[in-house]
Amino acid sequence: MIFRLGLFDSGIGGFTVLRRVLERHGNIDCIYLGDTARVPYGEKRPSEIREIAKEITEWLCSQRVTAILVACNTTNSLAFDVVRDVSGLPVFGLIDSACGMITQTRVGILATPATTASNTYKSHIKSLNPGISVFQQSCPAFVPLIEDGIYKYDEIRRIATKYLTPLLDQNIEELILGCSHYPLIETLLKELIPKEIRLIDPAIGLAQQLDRYLGHSKHSEMRPYSMSNTKFCVTSDPSGFNQKAENYLGSFSEVQLVSLLPKACFS
Repeated sequence: MIFRLGLFDSGIGGFTVLRRVLERHGNIDCIYLGDTARVPYGEKRPSEIREIAKEITEWLCSQRVTAILVACNTTNSLAFDVVRDVSGLPVFGLIDSACGMITQTRVGILATPATTASNTYKSHIKSLNPGISVFQQSCPAFVPLIEDGIYKYDEIRRIATKYLTPLLDQNIEELILGCSHYPLIETLLKELIPKEIRLIDPAIGLAQQLDRYLGHSKHSEMRPYSMSNTKFCVTSDPSGFNQKAENYLGSFSEVQLVSLLPKACFS
């Protein structure tokens, strides 16, 4: 069977998921959609997130994907069922993956306003272990700043310190990066928290979940990754998206501007 994974996010954040998947599973066939016309998702209404998820899922299905990775925690928290039901395909998400990586009993979560308001992370964690204390922090400024690129580093650092303080005051033991954009500033976050606090990147767990679907043997070591078999699409400003992604990830393939109408078929 030929596999083609479809991944989507509001912008460049889903690259953190794509990278982890390729590091673990090699140069597999992927199509990545950045919905740059509507970034960020984190402050949109739940009904709007669900409608966007439906549009994107229909478009990905028109591209003949065989499975979908919801590389966006906000969509995962509010519309995972939409992606699953509309596609009828195997669908993999970040929240279940992150919850399965928890090993301690005091857990902090950095996430978008929409994700924290949904309480999806908290309810999933509590369903697995009611004894875990969960502390959520909404981070409305992170995604716009990260999308603006490395030139906003000092401002990101200042805002990160503000967001982390309430969680550190709760003596958290683990910290979930509850938005796929946030691993792009992981190095900065590590500088601002005590070394004993473990950061959890849900994309690592998601890549591990794919083992049974892709039929690949597990790899204990991450391998160098290539995006040569990945098609990159955006809903606006492909050149701007290209530049932003290069700031974090280096050079990669051409970015194609697409419409989310199902007739806009992948070739």
